[in-house]
Amino acid sequence: MEEIIKVPEDRIGVLIGPKGITRAKIAKKGKCKLEIDSASGEAIIEGEGEDFFRAADVIKAIARGFSPERAFKLFEHDYLLKILDITDYTGKNASTQKAKRGRVIGRNGMARMEIEKKTNTMISVYGKTVAIIALPDEMEKAIEAVDMLLNGAKHETMERYLDEKGKDVFEL
Repeated sequence: MEEIIKVPEDRIGVLIGPKGITRAKIAKKGKCKLEIDSASGEAIIEGEGEDFFRAADVIKAIARGFSPERAFKLFEHDYLLKILDITDYTGKNASTQKAKRGRVIGRNGMARMEIEKKTNTMISVYGKTVAIIALPDEMEKAIEAVDMLLNGAKHETMERYLDEKGKDVFEL
C-alpha cells in the first residue's frame, strides 16, 4: 500500500527531525518505508496493515501541528486522529477563519486547554484545521466541544457541556 501525504513547508523539518531521527522512528514503529520530498512537501509512505495506517496518521498529525512526541501517541493501541476543516464552518473568508481559530484556542490558549483537560485529548489548531488525538470514548466529546465553538457557541456553554458529559461517566 502507498499513500502520499501533503506536508506544509514549515512542518517538513519537524517530520524529518534532527539528523532524520523522527523520520526513522516513524518508519521503524510503522514498519514502513518513508520518503520525504522537501521540495514538493510530500511524504510518501509504503507499508501494510495497521502499522502502516498508524504511521500515516502520525505523519498527518505532525503535518497538522503536533509535536512528534504527541503524535507518537497514535502508535499506542486505540488512539485516533480526527482532523476538522475550519473552512467547513467559514467558507473561504480568511478573516472569519482566523476568528474561528481564535475561538477554539481561546484567550491565552485557555479554551483549547480546557477541552484537552476535560476530555483527556490533545488538540492542535493549525492553518485551516483543528486536529484531535484521543481515545474513542473521549473523541466524540472533544469533537462536539470544538464543533460548538466553531458554530458560535459561547465558551461557557461549551464548558457546561463538557462538565455535564464528565458527570455521565461517573453515574451508575
